[in-house]
Amino acid sequence: MIDRPNVGRQMMRRIRPQCARVAAGIAVLSIVASSVCSAADSRIAAAPIATESPAEAGFSSVRLARLNRWIRRQIAARREAGAVVLIARNGKIADLKAYGWANLATHAPMRVNDLFRLYSMTKPVTAVALLTLYEQGKLLLTDPLSRYIPAFAHVKVFAGLDAHGRMILVKPKRPITIEDLLRHTAGFTYAIFGNTPVDKAYRAAGIEYGKVKSVRQLTDDLAREPLLYQPGKRWVYSFSYDVIAYLVERVSGMSFSAYCRKVIFRPLGMRHTVFGVPRRLAARFPVIYTMNAAQQLVPLPAAEDFYPQMTHQPFGGVGLSSTPRDYLRFAQMLLNGGELQGVRILAPATVALMASNAIPRGTPSFAPGMGYGFGVSVLEDPTRNGSLGNRGDYGWDGYATTRFIVDPRKRLIAMVFAQRLPGSNRFVRTFQTLVFQALVH
Repeated sequence: MIDRPNVGRQMMRRIRPQCARVAAGIAVLSIVASSVCSAADSRIAAAPIATESPAEAGFSSVRLARLNRWIRRQIAARREAGAVVLIARNGKIADLKAYGWANLATHAPMRVNDLFRLYSMTKPVTAVALLTLYEQGKLLLTDPLSRYIPAFAHVKVFAGLDAHGRMILVKPKRPITIEDLLRHTAGFTYAIFGNTPVDKAYRAAGIEYGKVKSVRQLTDDLAREPLLYQPGKRWVYSFSYDVIAYLVERVSGMSFSAYCRKVIFRPLGMRHTVFGVPRRLAARFPVIYTMNAAQQLVPLPAAEDFYPQMTHQPFGGVGLSSTPRDYLRFAQMLLNGGELQGVRILAPATVALMASNAIPRGTPSFAPGMGYGFGVSVLEDPTRNGSLGNRGDYGWDGYATTRFIVDPRKRLIAMVFAQRLPGSNRFVRTFQTLVFQALVH
């Protein structure tokens, strides 16, 4: 007769150590798998972007010298204090030079690793931040803004003035969508560029950089003011990207600056990209210049420089500072279809959407032959625009004379960083001409 309980106890004594070893092994595998997943989630594109000669990149050295001479002439004529030019092709830097002065008074030279106030070149980064949330399924571009920020459910639209000079307000024909924010068709404006009754209302309410203390405050203030036009009916450059920054905070549960660092800057290895002007880095910033009444370069008065306060109060429309090499990493990620050195930020389809003209058909653009995507201008017709380049080229400017251009067809990135405001449209357009005329194959 077999004592089954006794046999069971004997078997358990034999297999318990084996079970313990198996369990320990499973635990180790789980830890390893977790580590691998964590490593994959936190990969960093850390390798420097390689260099090659201009000739290897398809540039004529004789023609590229025209660009060098032209920039030196601008500096000699005191139209600019200094500049850095970076040109890359096929993923390699073909030309990187600093010209002139970071500080005219001390004759401190401009350096290729200086930090530049990017102003509106912040907007493409903000667009990418929002699009990463879109890719995670956390929002749709067609969603009403009021779904995430309820205050915009009650916004009104400016429809003229009555006999007493008071604004006539009407209901919007449709809600503001997230896509409206991305393409500047939401109905907002910028107080500094216009003098409409809505612009005046913004200024009266203190809706200006340097006065509002956060993207949340700016968004709350905007929701209390009327829209300049019916959503989707016009393209007007505006505070939309600051509203996007607050939307990123609402959807992600993180501060806008923390989200950008986690999802964009750290993965791309953008180690020198910051918000504002951190004190520890102040010596790396060129002086910001402006033109006085006598057309002489003079430093921007400290009272007019709101950039330092953005160090701890980041915004989405302006506020980023970066080096040319760091911003190249961002631009190269876009050119590569959302990926850099094995680290993917966006899907190729999302980058294609971002870099496609999104201005509604029949809506006037801001320049002949130009469209606007999400955070970037898009060259639709080089002939109508009167510029060298190819259909589908995209990029954007910054208020203090910065510019980046991405040409997917030629696998080209061209950037110029100066520090004078307001920026000169003639300067950046001539820069583009001299880059493309030097590209011979």
